[in-house]
Amino acid sequence: MSDIAIIILSTFGAIFILLAAIGFVRMPDTYLRISVTTKAVTLGVGLILASAAIYFDDLSVTSRVLAIILFIILTAPVGAHLIGRASYFLGVGMWKNSVLDELEGKYKENSHVLTSGLEDEEKDKKKKTEKTEEKSSEN
Repeated sequence: MSDIAIIILSTFGAIFILLAAIGFVRMPDTYLRISVTTKAVTLGVGLILASAAIYFDDLSVTSRVLAIILFIILTAPVGAHLIGRASYFLGVGMWKNSVLDELEGKYKENSHVLTSGLEDEEKDKKKKTEKTEEKSSEN
């Protein structure tokens, strides 16, 4: 029974890693490549490691495998995020058919400050309230 589980898990793991490699080649820009490979490779490696834990059927191996899987699940998205962020700040272009750039206008290249956009909204609200107060004081 464990042989079947090992075959299934390792096969699906290899398929996910193959799909990540295909996605890396087929995606048009850096940001999509990062997204595709991070998700698929994390799942693929996790499945292959799970099959290794079942194969060795030892508590020490299983605990190490679980620790490695947890480490990969926690670090792969963070690493991908940092690579994507650095790419954006260095000016790596997005795909020409990208619909939305959520950081547009929020990164100031001269000071290297990334704002949330809320500061601008608060300034606009202050200006509006000041204008309404000036109008009400004139009346």
